[in-house]
Amino acid sequence: MATVISNERLADGVYHLRVEGDYGGAMGQFYMLRAWGAFPLLSRPLSIHQVNDDGVEFLYHVVGEGTKILAELEPGDSLELEGPFGSGFPAVDGKVALVGGGIGIAPLYYCAQELPGSDIYLGFSREAFRTEAFRPLAAELTVNVGGLVLDSVDFSSYDHIFVCGPHPMLKAAQLKGRAAQAAGKGPKVYLSLENRMACGIGACLVCSVSCRDGQRKACADGPVFLADEVIFHD
Repeated sequence: MATVISNERLADGVYHLRVEGDYGGAMGQFYMLRAWGAFPLLSRPLSIHQVNDDGVEFLYHVVGEGTKILAELEPGDSLELEGPFGSGFPAVDGKVALVGGGIGIAPLYYCAQELPGSDIYLGFSREAFRTEAFRPLAAELTVNVGGLVLDSVDFSSYDHIFVCGPHPMLKAAQLKGRAAQAAGKGPKVYLSLENRMACGIGACLVCSVSCRDGQRKACADGPVFLADEVIFHD
């Protein structure tokens, strides 16, 4: 069992959870969190936002019964953590852009710490949050509220681009990466998929992802994939 250090509300439905314990993990990996008994049935997958000497941090959005229970946790409360799981973002060299949309900014903070000097692009539909924490880590920080943050990213200027956000944003990033590649200036684009997960270890097939080499699992093979591997059906 882990112990809650703090659980701060940052914006409407958005919380920053700090948990005490000996926890680690790599950029883009996730934990399965649970703070209840038999219901809801499934634990909730949350990407690693930050790793500290005293524990691990998560950024999450309340979207259902499980995350609603998480939002009610107070300092000193206990919860179960399993992980870290998944295949995360690679350690890379060269010029890097980190692009997050909404709660998709969550795993990118850890990336920003591990890849100092990256350009960071954060997009929000209504209300920005956690942007000031990113500022000292960025070579350049761009914040977009109410627009399309990908419009600010020149894909031909980077060697690697990490993207996390809603599926339409990920698909758009894939297309922009291919357009840059067709012009001979394409970066490697990595997408962190936010597929619904059940077990977190690849046993249940709930988080199936269509890829060029067949069906893969977001929890075990991902959640990070090269953009060109993924087939979007919508």
